[in-house]
Amino acid sequence: METEAILAEQIRYYRARTLEYDEWWERRGRYDRGSEENARWFSERTEVLTAFDRLDLRGDVLELAPGTGIWTERLTRTARSVTAVDASEEMIAINRERMGEAAATVSYVQADLFAWEPTRRFDAAVFCFWISHVPRERLDAFLQTVSDALETAGRVFFVDGRRQPSSTAIDHDLPDPGSEVMTRRLNDGRAYRIVKNFWPSEELKSRCRRSRLDVTVAETATYFQYGYGQKA
Repeated sequence: METEAILAEQIRYYRARTLEYDEWWERRGRYDRGSEENARWFSERTEVLTAFDRLDLRGDVLELAPGTGIWTERLTRTARSVTAVDASEEMIAINRERMGEAAATVSYVQADLFAWEPTRRFDAAVFCFWISHVPRERLDAFLQTVSDALETAGRVFFVDGRRQPSSTAIDHDLPDPGSEVMTRRLNDGRAYRIVKNFWPSEELKSRCRRSRLDVTVAETATYFQYGYGQKA
């Protein structure tokens, strides 16, 4: 895999996709899979959001790849502060607008997550729908960065998608087993290559342990995989 070239293309894709991003979360347009599949998606989405809210993350929280603010918004309800790190200035702009007055508690950092390093420690770290975009050979380094950013006993939460064809747009094909490159399209037809991995739960737990992250990994029936725990 041409790792550097694909990661650069992945950043360009998410910058270009900013105004379309929430269509996926809300099952609109090319992501609308009909009433039955959509109902399943929203039910499982609620299951994950409930698990996240139950953690009641407080103190100073690090959010990696915050995107349009779906999770930032929930974090600001309980956290003292949120530091949100994203490579896309366009995503940051929408996130900031979405937060409204709550944006006063959010510090935005525009940076490539594969180059960014923490300069302080946090009480919790959150990364939602990001870990699948980490190349296999960089996962350990990424998880170590998360660990380095946490206080001892600092908490962690992540969520991503399971391998399910109906989770993505109707004109997208998931990568073949053994491949970690996927082609994604925008509404206007432009195509980009991105990294897309589906991590087995046991492998994720094992990889996290290497970086002193003691996590439980759970899955909803069809669409989502999420993990929660703390730094040992």
